[in-house]
Parts: sequence; structure tokens; C-alpha cells
Amino acid sequence: MRVYKRSLGDNIFDTINIIFITLFAISCLYPFLYIFNVSISEGISTSQYGLNIIPRGITFKYYAKIFKTDTIMIGFFNSVFRTIIGSFCCVVFTAMGAYPMSKKYLPNRNFWTWYILFTMFFSGGLIPSYFLIRDLGIINTRRVLIIPGLVSTYSLLIMRNYMMSLPSELEESAKIDGANDVYILSKIILPLCKPIIATVALWSAVGHWNSWFDSLIYANKPNLVVLQVVLYRIINFGSSDSVTGNMLDDFVYPEVIKACTIMITTIPIICVYPFAQKHFIKGILVGSLKG
Repeated sequence: MRVYKRSLGDNIFDTINIIFITLFAISCLYPFLYIFNVSISEGISTSQYGLNIIPRGITFKYYAKIFKTDTIMIGFFNSVFRTIIGSFCCVVFTAMGAYPMSKKYLPNRNFWTWYILFTMFFSGGLIPSYFLIRDLGIINTRRVLIIPGLVSTYSLLIMRNYMMSLPSELEESAKIDGANDVYILSKIILPLCKPIIATVALWSAVGHWNSWFDSLIYANKPNLVVLQVVLYRIINFGSSDSVTGNMLDDFVYPEVIKACTIMITTIPIICVYPFAQKHFIKGILVGSLKG
């Protein structure tokens, strides 16, 4: 067996890559640690805190006060509700659309594929979209946070390609046994599509969790506002008073509530990724390359 001997160039290349990746990881991790340390520091503004990554006077009382604030908790509930329901509906409807698109016997399949692909590059714009949503009667309802983004064109095409990579013999044998399309999709195809389902669910969850502009326009009632809109208003106004009332008036510096709200907004969606990571890479590769 021939053993490959690494050359000096290989070692230099690997060393440069390790240094670059390490610096890149630090540049991504530092802002997160900085915001977290500011949020748990006792009465210190960002100007006084400097560029340190070690908290000063650790306290979690500001988080406790935030969780007692109605506006932030309503926004947190709406964001969680939107992410869970929106991601589930996105996966279901995307699979329902991708399954027939993956079949060669679908009439005019190429036409429908290009017709759907067209929507990735052109849209009606903000004003026509607002008129459409208004005429549908879903403004200032939770449905407006889910229905407009129910199916992603990119996710639909990725799932379609993944389903096209599955052996057609599975479907043919099931049809011989008398199975219909609904049974085949739910009992045979979807269990084999766990990687791409995890990928689409993760994309949808991140998209729903980070979305704020549609809520700002279409759902402006106090009981429908999402957490990202609360964060937007806190950062935009520069103070927590107009958003949270008098509950947080004893904050020494407004940067503290900003940092706490940013952490509450960021941590939940970060915790989702490790559970989908093992399926994510396989799903995106197979869905992009095959078919």
C-alpha cells in the first residue's frame, strides 16, 4: 500500500487555512459574546465596557425583568407560534407541490417548472402584494404571518430534485399493491425525505424567526407584534420606554435592554440548528445536484 507523503506546500496550505478559519470563527463569535456579556453586566454602558469579553458584575436580573414585560413576552409568543406553525405548513405544502413536480408523467412538467421558477426572479412588488393581502382579508391576523410565505420556490425545487433522485421502483411496487398517491407520499416518499425535510424546515424556521417587515406592515396590532419588531422599535427609538412602558425604567443604560432583547431573539433559533445539522448537509447536496 502506497503511503502519501505530505509536501511542504501541503503543510503551508493547511496552516494558512487553519489560521484563516480560526480568525473567521473568532470574528463571528466575538459579537455574540460581546452582546451577551453586556446583557449580564451590572450597570455598565457599552462605552464603558469597551472591547472586553469578560462580563463585569454578573447579574441576570435584567432578563428576569424582561420576561415580566408584556410587550416582549407577547412578541416572543408570536414569534414562536409563527415559526412552529409556519415551518410545519411550509414543509407540508412544499412536499405536496414537489411530489407531482418530480414525476415525469406530469403533463407539461417543464412548463410548470419554469412557471414556478419565474417567481424567483420577478414579483409584483410591495404595493400589489399589500392590496392582495388586504383583499384576502387577513391583515391584522396571525394568518398574514404564515400564508404569504407558505411555499418557497427555492425549497420547492430543491425538494423536487431530491424526490426525483429516489428509485421509481418503490412507487411502482406500491401502486401494484393498490396504494394511491396520498399513501405513497405519506408512507413511502416522505420517510425517505428526512434530510431534505430537515433542510426545508430549518430554512423556513430561520426565515420566519428573523422576519419582521411583514409583521410591521400587515400585523400592527399590539397582540400580534413579533419579537423582532419589538427589537426593531427598541433599537430604532433608542429607548425601551416607548415599547415596554415603565416596567424597565430602572435600567441604568438603554444598551442593556437592547443587548438582552437581542440575546432572547438570537438564542432560540441557534438552538434549533444542532438538531437538524446531521440531515442538513445531505439534504442540500442531494437536492441541489441530483435530478
